[in-house]
Parts: sequence; C-alpha cells; structure tokens
Amino acid sequence: MVETVTMSVSEIETLALRALIAAGTNEENAASLARSVAVTESDGIASHGLAYVPTYCLHVECGKVDGNAVPSLDIVRPGLAIADAKTGFAHPAIDLGFEWLAKTAREQGIAALGLRNSYNCGILGYHTDRLASKGLLGIGFTNAPASVAPVGGKKAVLGTNPFSIAVPGAHGETRILIDQSASVIAKSEVMKHAREGRAIPEGWALGPDGQPTTDPDVALKGTMIPSGSYKGFGAALMVELMAAALTGATLGIHSSPFSGPVGGPPKTGQFFMAIDPEISSGGTFSERVDHLIEAIVGQEGTHLHGSERYAARDKAAIDGVAVNAAIYEKVSEWASK
Repeated sequence: MVETVTMSVSEIETLALRALIAAGTNEENAASLARSVAVTESDGIASHGLAYVPTYCLHVECGKVDGNAVPSLDIVRPGLAIADAKTGFAHPAIDLGFEWLAKTAREQGIAALGLRNSYNCGILGYHTDRLASKGLLGIGFTNAPASVAPVGGKKAVLGTNPFSIAVPGAHGETRILIDQSASVIAKSEVMKHAREGRAIPEGWALGPDGQPTTDPDVALKGTMIPSGSYKGFGAALMVELMAAALTGATLGIHSSPFSGPVGGPPKTGQFFMAIDPEISSGGTFSERVDHLIEAIVGQEGTHLHGSERYAARDKAAIDGVAVNAAIYEKVSEWASK
C-alpha cells in the first residue's frame, strides 16, 4: 500500500510555491503555477499535481525553463492575440492572455489567443474551466514533445496533444468539461507507473520495436498508442496544427522532452478560443445544454464529462487530499533548499 500524507488544498499550493521559488522562480510566476498544481491535486489528478513539481524545479535549475520570464502579449487583430511565454512557464503567459481574451470575447462574442515559446501547461482543462467560470465556452489545444507514432509506424511524430472544451452554466459553474489527450492515456500516467514500479496495462504504449509492452520503462523509450487508432492520431494532428503550426510554436518533433534535463526549452504552444454562447445561440444555449445533460445522466450507469473532477474538488475542500508521501518528501526537499 502506498503511504500518503493528507494535506489541505492551500497547503499543497503553499508547498508548491515554496519549492518553485527555492528553485529560482520569481514569486509571481511561481504563484500562477502553484495555483494550478493545487487545483489539479484537488481534482484527483495526481499525475499532474505535486508529482510534477520536482521536474518543474529541475527545469528551472538547469535552464530548460526560465522561472523569471516576463511574457508579452501582441494583439495582432481585434479578435486575435499572441502571447509569447519567452521560454518561461505557460501559466503566467496564459494569465496575461486570458485577461484580454475574456474581455474581448464578451465584447465581440468570440476571441482567440495563441501562445508560443511556451512550456507544459499542466492540465489543459484547468485553463478552459477558468473561461467557463466567466460564462464563456472555453476551447483549448496544447501540443507536446513527440511521443505518438502514426498508426503503422514506429517513430514518434506528434505529442499526446490534449484538447479541452469547458461548458459554462448560468451561475459561474462548469456544466461539462471535456479534457482528453489524443493517446489512450497521458504519458504522465506511464511516468507515474515507472516511479512506483508498477506495470502498465497492455494497450497504453509500444516499445521501441513497435510491439505492445506493459513495462513502463520500455514504454517511455517507445511510443504512446493513439486513442481509437488512426482517429486518435488524427485528433493529435489537429491539435498540432492548432497549437503549434497556427501559433508559430515549435512542432513536437523538434521539442525537447517535458521530462529530464536533456535539451533546451521545448518552446511548445497553446491555442485558446472563448465564445459567448448565449450570443451565438440566441439565448438558448443553457436550455439546450440542460437537455443534453438530462439525456446523458438520465441513463443508469452513465458518466458526464467533468463530473468526477468536481466531485473530487468538493471532497478535497472538506477532507483534504491524500498525497503520495514519497512525492511530498521530494517536493519538501526542493522547498527547503
């Protein structure tokens, strides 16, 4: 049984903040990233929470990410802006861009934001959820270093490349949150299994020889399997076009890994769209979403996208979060430097 430490969400945020600052990140940038780490943990997605903080710290220390970067925003057209993360963390650049994005979407009905020279943005749904909390339909794409080969191939061309859609409710809540990678499972889950010495299920990844494997260490040297075969690869290709080609960011085949100190800044990209759904629908959006949700949850045994995250978040606010004790110790070591 894995030993755990129970922490409040605010304690998780504080610990992540201290570790990032100790590694050489300025307080403003560290605070932006620490908030997302805490929310990710509260949502029950441990693979992208505190477990990633030692990697973030290592990358600041070795120069793979600039912890003191000051992002810039270029409004290239009335409804389109490009944020440059300046090889820093994605989160501060997204924060900067979202101020403009939400305001412009409310004024014009729709707006788009691209990011380049960026880094791992963590859980993509964390960002689209923020747009939904402002009453906007949030759509997001992020590319990643290549780890997925085309069906029939052995060489990785695309990243796991998540996409996300967050659907707002009438009271600042997110009604539906779709957030999924183009691979069967996020690569971070394979990394998590490798850290814990556990086999991965067959069907998650292929080894370097192109054959299925249940060994996470072999899988990390091979490629991830796209979800739904060629359809999943098509989804990853769509994200690559949106998040990298469209924004001027680095393609996954040319990006350094998000894990380990090898290579310079990955310089990947993100792309977000925000839409005022009541304007576009003629004021009927919420009603139509209600009908959709009723048709889904009205059937026994069904699952509504995002519901597990929000249930976990509510529980974490009361009971705290069970954090892997080994990960807690690693982050604490960084925080005490």
